[in-house]
Amino acid sequence: MRDNDSATALDPIALLLAFGGVLSFSFTFPATVFALEGLDPYLIGIGRAAFVAVPAAIALACARARLPREPRGLLLAGLGTIVGFPVLSSVALGLGASASHSAVVIGLLPAATAVAAVLFAGERPAPGFWRAALAGAACVTVFTLWQGGGSFAPADLLLVGALLLGAVGYAEGARLARSRPAWQVVCWALVLYTPLTVPVTAYLLATTSPEWTPRALGGFAYVSLFSMFLGFFAWYAGLARAGIAKAGQIQLLQPLLTLGWAALFLDDPFDPLTAVAALAVLGCVAWTQRASRAPRTVTPRGPSRSRTWGRVPRSGNLEGYRQPLA
Repeated sequence: MRDNDSATALDPIALLLAFGGVLSFSFTFPATVFALEGLDPYLIGIGRAAFVAVPAAIALACARARLPREPRGLLLAGLGTIVGFPVLSSVALGLGASASHSAVVIGLLPAATAVAAVLFAGERPAPGFWRAALAGAACVTVFTLWQGGGSFAPADLLLVGALLLGAVGYAEGARLARSRPAWQVVCWALVLYTPLTVPVTAYLLATTSPEWTPRALGGFAYVSLFSMFLGFFAWYAGLARAGIAKAGQIQLLQPLLTLGWAALFLDDPFDPLTAVAALAVLGCVAWTQRASRAPRTVTPRGPSRSRTWGRVPRSGNLEGYRQPLA
């Protein structure tokens, strides 16, 4: 039986799978910026799911996979990962939020995922884990406010909504992945949302006059194939194996990776404050994993006192009768 508590033993393969998902997701914002050069943000946000629904359906058909008995759980997971996070984050970037700034705001996602794991998946992280997670969330919050001059821009509100819905999608999808292959969870969610994603995508293609420049096409292809599809294969599998709250903290690395991609491909500045924040977040990641592996301490109990001790049985038979210790 799988132990869902965060005190479970370290699973290197699970954490490696989770990191593979984070690595895929870390280039999502730069790729979205590329796609925005020729595409409408709503088309980017919802169209990615419509395009990868085709390989998802083919994979399910080839495996003869049966529809899970919990379609409501799949719909809830898709609400966060297929609709909420992609659309809100794409619109936020379309409003002018930089990839670097957005990455830092989304750095709060691991803490939100841990809360969602408690609400939706029944996990109970240890107190030390919560202290480490809150410290990581505090680091990225201070960094965001510092960059924003002490306030949140309107795009930040969209990003906060994206991370809250994304956390729900992560927790619910990983919960379902405990009882079936992670790739099937991803594929079924994409297929179940086709009545929404396909008509909306067709409408946006007809009304927004997209310009399929090489960069726009490449960015859209990335967020479709990796951010929406393959990345979730590894991500859900890692969360399901290691525990949602524990493995979710690996995503504290995502802002740092995104900042690196943004500096490399978008010429976003990488200042000393970013380096300090990076070290602080890395420390919090190590702290969460150490807290998750800490063995539970069991307080030894004294000898229990039976209610019959000190009494003589009514039958008068003293054989096997225990007297209390002096």
